[in-house]
Amino acid sequence: MNSARKQVAVVVGATSKWQSDGRNTKLAHGKVLDDSDIPVGMRWGVGGAIAQKFAEEGFFVVLTTRSAANASALEKAIIEQGGEGMIVELDLVSRESISRAFATIRKQAGDPDVLVYNAGYLEGRDLPPEKELLEHIPIDIFETAQHIASRGPFLVAQEVLPAMRQRGAGSFLISNNQFSLRGRKRMTGQSLYYPRVMMRTLAQVLTEEYSEHGVHVANVVIDGLIDSPGTRALPRAKQNPDAVMNPVKIAEAFYYLHTQDKSCWTHELQLTPFATRPSF
Repeated sequence: MNSARKQVAVVVGATSKWQSDGRNTKLAHGKVLDDSDIPVGMRWGVGGAIAQKFAEEGFFVVLTTRSAANASALEKAIIEQGGEGMIVELDLVSRESISRAFATIRKQAGDPDVLVYNAGYLEGRDLPPEKELLEHIPIDIFETAQHIASRGPFLVAQEVLPAMRQRGAGSFLISNNQFSLRGRKRMTGQSLYYPRVMMRTLAQVLTEEYSEHGVHVANVVIDGLIDSPGTRALPRAKQNPDAVMNPVKIAEAFYYLHTQDKSCWTHELQLTPFATRPSF
């Protein structure tokens, strides 16, 4: 449990699909990868890097994940670095799970000062080329994408924004991607990403509703391939390493957003590697 004065940062989706034993890693490479030569800040993707950054800055960090085992190594790394934190299981498909998780967080850590919504999904990646069109998308794939990209952040916002509004301070930061900028066809090997447009829209709505109450809402467009054990082993990452994004530097951007002065808040931030053209 954290001390009374320590600020609380909650990272929803603290572990990556591309970590050494992540679902995407095993799907793309057919096996668990060795991450012992990868810097600790990069082993768990964006969520893990953000958690480590806020812990380094003195926050008590809550790691949420569907299974506690997914985040045990990350929690150990944070503690070894002198930080404090805890793991809370949370399944974004279940409203009851979300409610239980935040009841636990409030009881054991306190109301969050910053919430980073970093949940991802891989639904759609294993569909074959002949099933690119919408008419072939199974409804369960669409529903999962909607749960994670739209319904999930809506329900999480309902859990944390009332206390932030009453306190007159707090940050609700969304980790999004380039597919949130406009509707795009799902190509073979991609997740069903167009529901993420609704995630961006929600950030815009919450900005209008809660900024005047002192709550900083921002949508962060991470426009590129993020370095992690699974992604750096991909052929396209090896062929063009300059196009791969450093999650430690992405985490610094999130911390910067949280610490911005109220007189000049950023509400959308797009991060793109120098070697690629920004998405629009």
